[in-house]
Amino acid sequence: MKLGIINSAFSQVGVPTATGLEHIARIGFDCVDIFTEAMTISAEEKRIIRSTCERKGLPIVSLPVVATGLIDFNEPVRDFHVERCKRFIDLAAEFEARNVVVVLGEYLWQREVIRAADQWRWAIETCRILGDYADGKNLDIALELEPFRMSLLNSVDAMASFVDECGHRRVRANIDISHCVLSDSGAESIARLKNKAVHVHISDCDGKVHGDLPPGRGMVKFTPYLEAIKELGIEGAISIELEYSPDPARIVEWVEEAYRETDRLMRLTGLRA
Repeated sequence: MKLGIINSAFSQVGVPTATGLEHIARIGFDCVDIFTEAMTISAEEKRIIRSTCERKGLPIVSLPVVATGLIDFNEPVRDFHVERCKRFIDLAAEFEARNVVVVLGEYLWQREVIRAADQWRWAIETCRILGDYADGKNLDIALELEPFRMSLLNSVDAMASFVDECGHRRVRANIDISHCVLSDSGAESIARLKNKAVHVHISDCDGKVHGDLPPGRGMVKFTPYLEAIKELGIEGAISIELEYSPDPARIVEWVEEAYRETDRLMRLTGLRA
């Protein structure tokens, strides 16, 4: 598999887009995931991303989008988020990426007012619409597992069940290793995502709360998860997800550390030649 990173590691601390991408290429990453807003991105920003990635030989593999409104109880809100996600699919196609990672929302009001089954059904409906649209662009939708109590997809079991019920060849799973740990989804559960997963996120955490730390900074035991992912035979990328560096002035060192440790782990498990 390829080793990538979401470029938000740099953009969230104010590093210009081109500079961040240049660092990513120099450090040695095989590819990159682009964090942006498809509804408002300027033509100039798209030009900078494409030209820098082409110049540095850095393929774009994925675009993440948080689209909690896809399961909102108001139909116009769902419709808006479907159209917004379609813009991300368009942008991913323009960047020649392979997938769009979609983050669905959470059950409203602790499942006490809106029926949980209704929100699940709305998610199935909207994801099938997006799957059809992505198929026309030769792209996949990779759904994100979020480890929060009310998240619609908050475990490997929930993810596998959702992908099966959705029944769309373009609606697949993204595996986030630290999210699996936080949701008590052990490495053995990864086998449930055979022929369902197309992308992977990797980061560390303290085992209690969402962290997005460089591997080695927390308590995650990565080797069993990476070995299980290897068994899935995914032809994709493992992308490092780093958020909210404690020292923005040292973001380059933060990313370099994450690269070194992830590269070591991937080589140890035979995931990166």
